[in-house]
This record gives sequence, C-alpha cells and structure tokens, in this order.
Amino acid sequence: MINARPFRVPPTIQFGLNAAEEAGTEAKRLGASKAMVVTDSALSSLGTIEPIVNSLKSAGVNTVMYDGVNSEPTLIHVSEGLDILKKENCDIIVACGGGSPIDAAKAISAMAANPGKIEDYMGLGKLEKPCVPLIAVPTTAGTGSEATVFTIITDTNRDVKMLIGSPFLMPVAALVDPLLTLKMPRGITAGTGLDALTHAIEAYVSVKAQPMSDVMALSAIGLLSEYLPQAWANPDNVEARSQTLLGALQAGIAFSNSSVALVHGMSRPVGANFHVPHGVSNAALLGVVMRFSLIGAPDRYADIAEALGLQVDGLTAMEAAMTGAEAVQDLIELLEVPTLSNLGVEKDKLDKLVSKMADDAIASGSPGNNPRKATKDEIIQLYYDAL
Repeated sequence: MINARPFRVPPTIQFGLNAAEEAGTEAKRLGASKAMVVTDSALSSLGTIEPIVNSLKSAGVNTVMYDGVNSEPTLIHVSEGLDILKKENCDIIVACGGGSPIDAAKAISAMAANPGKIEDYMGLGKLEKPCVPLIAVPTTAGTGSEATVFTIITDTNRDVKMLIGSPFLMPVAALVDPLLTLKMPRGITAGTGLDALTHAIEAYVSVKAQPMSDVMALSAIGLLSEYLPQAWANPDNVEARSQTLLGALQAGIAFSNSSVALVHGMSRPVGANFHVPHGVSNAALLGVVMRFSLIGAPDRYADIAEALGLQVDGLTAMEAAMTGAEAVQDLIELLEVPTLSNLGVEKDKLDKLVSKMADDAIASGSPGNNPRKATKDEIIQLYYDAL
C-alpha cells in the first residue's frame, strides 16, 4: 500500500512556442502592478528577455531589472535582489534564465515575506509565510526549477550549497518556451540536459518515489535519451529542443515530488568546493553512482533501461539494469562531458577535502533516498572513481 502524499506542480504551466510572451497576461491576472525581472547580464544583452519585458509592458505592468545573477546564486545575489525589490515596491517577480536566476528569484521572493536571513531556512519546510508571487521562464533544459519546491543558494562564507525546500517556493506560473533555448551553447546543452536526466533517474529510484512522479520520470527519461543528443548535435532543431525541454520540465516535476538521491548529495560539495556547475558535476557523477546503486533496486533500473529504448526482453532485471547504466555512461561520453579531473577537481585538493565532502553529502539528506545506502567510505571511493 502507498501512503498518501502530496503531488505539487505550479498552478499554471504554459508549454510551447512563444509561451514567454504570456508573462504579461499571467502577471496581470495575478493582480501585479510592478515586476522585478531577475536574469543574468548575458541574456539581457542578447535580447532574450525582450519578449518577456515587452509582454509585461503591454499588459500595463511596470518593470525593473536585476540582471546580476551571472553565476550560481549566492547570498550576495539574494541580498542585492531583495534590496531592489523593496526599494522599487515590486509585487511580483519574473525570473528568466537557467536554474541560477530562477533559484535566486525564489530566495528573494522568500526573504521578501519571511523574517531573518536565508541561511535560517536551510533544510525542508522551514519557511513560515507565502512568498512574493514568482513567474518562472526557463532558458535552459535542465534544472526544472520552474516546477519545483526547491532552491539552492551557495553560502560562500562556509563553502556550503544550501538546499531550501518549501511548498511556498513553487512558482505561481511556469512559462516554458522552447524558442528561448535555441541559443544555448553545446556544452550547456549537454550539462543541463544530463542534469535533467539525473533528476528523472533519481526521482524514479528514490525511496520516496510515488506513482505520479513515476509517470513523469519515465516519460522524461524517454524524451531526454532520444532528443537531447539531437539538440546537442543540431542546436537549431526546434523539435529536438522542444522535446528536450519538455523532458526537463517533467523531470523537475518528478524530483520535486519524490526527491533526489546520492548523485545530488555528492554533487553539491563538488560545486561548493571546486566551483563546478551543478548540472555538469551531476553528469560527471551519474555513471559511477548508477553502477554502484543498481543492485539496490534492479527492477527499477530495469524499467529505466526500457524507458531508454533498450531491448531488454529475455534479460534478468540485473542484466537489464546494467545495460541501462552502460547506455547512460555511453550517452555521457557521446555528449563529451568531462570527468571531474578535467573539470578542475585536483586530486591533491580532493585528498584534503574529501572526508568533509562525504560528510556534507550525507548531511544533505539526499543520499538517504538512494536505493542502495552508501557509507562515508563508499562515498569517498565514488568521488575517486568519478575523478
């Protein structure tokens, strides 16, 4: 029997070509009069956000820009954005970008309505009040943050990536427009797409998986495995971009409702200590962690192999699971994702930090959702395997 559990998605999801142009309609429907647009300077200079700003203005919603989120979000970004929001009396936030602007916007919206500091809310379910309404418009097919109850903010004072989770962090609307992903460079396409695949795989094997998240996870695995390589090889392929983005959205919904597992737990310390982008570090860890974990849930990993489109008839669950893990590793190599050492993780520095990194990974809680529980020593060995 399955115990009752909530399944949360944004109240409004608009998916398809030109969805970004609905920002003004959504903001007006929510009664907004002034929006703070949170993005990064590259998207601002490229004109990517113009359809969003024009839509807001056409709907009679004034706008102010914060385009300073040029890296994974930190305490500084939250502070800067919050100052602008309060000074300009904005009553809604529109986040446009990859996971970084959207995560920063979530934290800003939370701190506009809750007391104290963002550090006070590290963990799950600690926010006390609803956040300022947030409309999320992704420009990468990866994090799924437009449809999750999580944000990750780096505390640079402690070299810790803080996971903060609350139903209040769910955007009120997600406008998911494939046209905004066409300018993604090949490396970002690979890193973000494999981040999404990691979300889907971990959502399906998580001990907190549920029937609704399973549907989204398996669909995402199928879409991403088929269309991500096409989007990577031919960036102008609108159909491949659309299906990859849909897979990333479904993966975000899946892990938001079932949680992630060991890959994410190990990935956050890599990002905090070596400044490796989150999606790329997930991709670099995914293959080794899958091979380690599949013995804990061979039937589930066999389902993943089938979702990948592999021929598994006549194979045992373990054989199918291993075939799926090999296929994922092949995909990672096809998309030319570097190993940890090629991402700047130096063995000498890892030797000094790896014990604390393993502790931090376990403390995050994500490894506890893994189908095969990993000891500290095993996590340390997995870091070296991925190196």
